[in-house]
Amino acid sequence: MAEAERIIGTPDSPEGAETEPEQSSGAGGQGSAEARPRGKRRIAVLFAVATFAYALDLVSKMIVVAKLEHHAPIEIIGDWLKFEAIRNAGAAFGFGEAFTVIFTVIAAAVIVVIARLARKLYSLPWAIALGMLLGGALGNLTDRIFRSPGVFEGAVVDFIAPKHFAVFNLADSAIVCGGILIVLLSFKGLDPDGTVHKD
Repeated sequence: MAEAERIIGTPDSPEGAETEPEQSSGAGGQGSAEARPRGKRRIAVLFAVATFAYALDLVSKMIVVAKLEHHAPIEIIGDWLKFEAIRNAGAAFGFGEAFTVIFTVIAAAVIVVIARLARKLYSLPWAIALGMLLGGALGNLTDRIFRSPGVFEGAVVDFIAPKHFAVFNLADSAIVCGGILIVLLSFKGLDPDGTVHKD
């Protein structure tokens, strides 16, 4: 909990190595003016990554529903990798099918948290990681809201089926990759505001 509060509660005008800290200069605080555009660029990266991940997931699901659903699986690498359309009412990789509404609420909460973090975002790697999380969460949340059997109870379209593993989609992949990147950044001590700490 302390770690989460430290990350989310970082100051709006960070003093990290990657950012431009506030400096008193003859130009009347030029450092602060430089930090704000840099923060805006990181936010732009976040939403660009999220838009790309969301669009890729949405288009892939539309193709799967139109061309693959109710058809035989397509073998990509023999039995090791197939494209097989299924509807998943659970979480990522098919877990917890009895808690569809709960997973919908969690996805919405993740989006709210990312939006809050975006105000303090000055780190490019964090922008990429949060963008992947946001795009993936939006992709699966779209299915939860708009697909059958009903609003907030919709089943997610999954189609990537490795052998001896759960079937998943591109949104799941974006969420997992973003989560892994966040773990790596946390181990390196890099915060969303660009500051580096050592525990």
